[in-house]
Amino acid sequence: MEKNLGQKIAIVFAALSYLAAAGCAVAAYLQPGTGYDPIRAAFMASVVFFVGSGIVLHVIGTARLKGILSSAPTGDKPDSTG
Repeated sequence: MEKNLGQKIAIVFAALSYLAAAGCAVAAYLQPGTGYDPIRAAFMASVVFFVGSGIVLHVIGTARLKGILSSAPTGDKPDSTG
């Protein structure tokens, strides 16, 4: 099934979100210091945010919308029986 433009864009941004999450995870791992560091905590919070955003965008991009978008609501169709 062919995806519309919005779904293709959502897939691209999902991939970018996953890459940003990986980058933040690497940055958190390489952050110097020991113990509780607010910069490391911010990087890890960013990992959670980017992974969550990527999952949502991935689901939006892969949803089957053909029946939802292509058919008119049933209340708007005229009755053909007379």
